[in-house]
Amino acid sequence: MRANASVAPVRLYAMDCGWMDVGDMGRLFSDTGEYAGEPGRIADPCFLIRHPNGLLLWDAGLGDRISENKDGVDMPAFGTRLTVPRTLADQLASLDIKASDITYLAFSHFHLDHTGNAGLFSSAQWIVNNAELATAEETPLSPGLDPAFADAVKRARKTVIAGDHDVFGDGSVWIRQTPGHTPGHQSLEIRLEHAGTVLLTGDLYHLRNNRTLGLVAAVNYNRAATLASIDRFERIAKNTNARVVIQHDAADFLALPRFPLYLD
Repeated sequence: MRANASVAPVRLYAMDCGWMDVGDMGRLFSDTGEYAGEPGRIADPCFLIRHPNGLLLWDAGLGDRISENKDGVDMPAFGTRLTVPRTLADQLASLDIKASDITYLAFSHFHLDHTGNAGLFSSAQWIVNNAELATAEETPLSPGLDPAFADAVKRARKTVIAGDHDVFGDGSVWIRQTPGHTPGHQSLEIRLEHAGTVLLTGDLYHLRNNRTLGLVAAVNYNRAATLASIDRFERIAKNTNARVVIQHDAADFLALPRFPLYLD
């Protein structure tokens, strides 16, 4: 990792791709008793990275179809209510971007709250982790995966990666391997000319307190792998003096420039 790597003119947009009202935060987000019985609301953003050599969409949020129900949609299995105030397609259109304009689509992981709109981007090159891809081929599927997405990822034009990946080949946007929440979980590092380095956590952390207290989510695939990924992620954050954005944390999301404003 070169601390003084040249940075291409890159923009980072944070888009509102839904919200989740959780009945019991402890049931999902801590395996050591924190948040037990506490309700809470978490964000579900998507991120658009505009680079001179193309557009990367990082995570695809909840499905735009949920916006048709203004009161939201219940997911009893997870004790959550899902709402989508504004569609991803509409937000992209406000930048004069069509789904077919997206060059790359990449995911922190394959859970349905990060893949809901993936089907809109069938013409993009999907960048997928090999261990995560294997979860889409399991029978039966994990309850966290949407069967329609599992079918779509098999058909997609894709680049399969096994570790870190330099998306544009110039060191400005890196997918970083951080397994533990799922087998092929990933985070994203973006180097911006003025704002510096930004690290998007995916679901390595779900809330600010998870990072502060070193908590592991109860729904994680592998606790030891999560702790190893936390150690790696924090070293990267320190070495790059990065701004860490915990994707699901409402305060972190709302602290970013309000779309269509951006970091650069």
